[in-house]
Amino acid sequence: MNQKVDLRKVKAEELKLIELDTVDINSEVPDFEPQRQYYFMAKCRQWVRKFEQKNGRLPSACVTNMGCQMNARDSEKLRGVLQEIGYAGTDSEDADFVIYNTCTVRENANLKVYGRLGVLHGYKKKNPDMKIALCGCMMQEPSMVEKLKKSYRFVDLVFGTHNLFKFAELLFTALASDRMIIDIWKDTDQIVEDLPIERKYPFKSGVNIMFGCNNFCSYCIVPYVRGRERSREPEDILRELRALAADGVTEVMLLGQNVNSYGKTLERPMTFAQLLREAEKTEGLSRIRFMTSHPKDLSDELIEVMAGSEKICRHLHLPLQSGSTRILKAMNRRYTKEQYVALAEKIRRAVPDIALTTDIIVGFPGETEEDFQETLEVVRTVRYDSAFTFLYSRRTGTPAAAMENQVPEDVMKDRFDRLLKEVQEISREMAERFTGTTQPVLAEERNRQMEGYVTGRLSYNHVVHFPGDASLIGKTVNVRLDECRGFYYMGHTV
Repeated sequence: MNQKVDLRKVKAEELKLIELDTVDINSEVPDFEPQRQYYFMAKCRQWVRKFEQKNGRLPSACVTNMGCQMNARDSEKLRGVLQEIGYAGTDSEDADFVIYNTCTVRENANLKVYGRLGVLHGYKKKNPDMKIALCGCMMQEPSMVEKLKKSYRFVDLVFGTHNLFKFAELLFTALASDRMIIDIWKDTDQIVEDLPIERKYPFKSGVNIMFGCNNFCSYCIVPYVRGRERSREPEDILRELRALAADGVTEVMLLGQNVNSYGKTLERPMTFAQLLREAEKTEGLSRIRFMTSHPKDLSDELIEVMAGSEKICRHLHLPLQSGSTRILKAMNRRYTKEQYVALAEKIRRAVPDIALTTDIIVGFPGETEEDFQETLEVVRTVRYDSAFTFLYSRRTGTPAAAMENQVPEDVMKDRFDRLLKEVQEISREMAERFTGTTQPVLAEERNRQMEGYVTGRLSYNHVVHFPGDASLIGKTVNVRLDECRGFYYMGHTV
């Protein structure tokens, strides 16, 4: 009989090499992370074994991500833990375990969750042993949790953003209980990594470099649900990058609510530009992306690093939000229209072919037609490759929600339509500049609409469709861009 492993004696970086079936689940529970979570994964694995013996199959699990890139990375962690435990992954919500990783940036995100819960309730009536869990940003709002307790008692597990690393422990508690388990932390300074991850793509991955946000833009709920800024130690990040590259990853996306302020909370501060310089040294990585950048913190040092790099992608997402200095001040963005435009011009001088993308909010409280026209003026001046445009969403708990002069919905929609038309026309014109050129493209997946085609991305983040088969997936190939069709290219390999 194999000797059982006491996880209290195992280093964090060795945990992924341990077979869960060899873990001594009768030993004392580790009181430190992430060893504690691997202990509970082993306990959950035992539950899975019993389920399989009883039902003649593995339990199924569906993880649905509803939020941003950081949520997507968190969802990969949830899937990784479930896979390690022994659950069979599925895209169907008619499963033994369903978890929604929620977003709360806009009200529509919350309404979507409530709508889907109604569907899940129907599945649970057919399968009483089904477990339903909710996590993510929406769960950090006390009013949302109270609504779940009152109107959605069939939900089994509720937890937030700060203790996502405790998923295995919380799942074990939920499997052993017939009551709703709620574990919400108001904030934390803990960063726990070295947990299993099931990546969507074997050749590219997100990497969290920091968590939380200190900016408190007046319209944004994120600092309240994600907490204050916490940066990971650079060596932990670089170790993860090396491990990913060794596992076949060639492109990484460095993730944070505001990557430009990375390193400020470290005992030995390091700038984001310095981290990028170190990340570039990772053998095997050919592309480095990052998101998201706050204009007020984007340094000359970062621009210099981007200009001189062969690995950092020629794409920068630089949220504008509004082109009116008056509205920007009300938003607490801490830059003016003129400062933003000057920054964009400086970036283009240093990296002439860069693709600039942005976020813009229409209808912020007090926005006049004159303010909106200033936004259009910035769009025409900067000429974005694409823009994510949003109607202002009133989020309870933010300063903007209590502001006077909320913009009528019909006015917002009219401005939104006009902005969208302007953005799309400019985006098409900007994309045309690459037509006829040959560019390296990372082939990401087989095209679902066109038989015999694959789809990939340029360094500039533009989508390209070109003839090919599954053997190209994960490879970087040279593609001639024959035709621009607005938001994507048609091309062929050369």
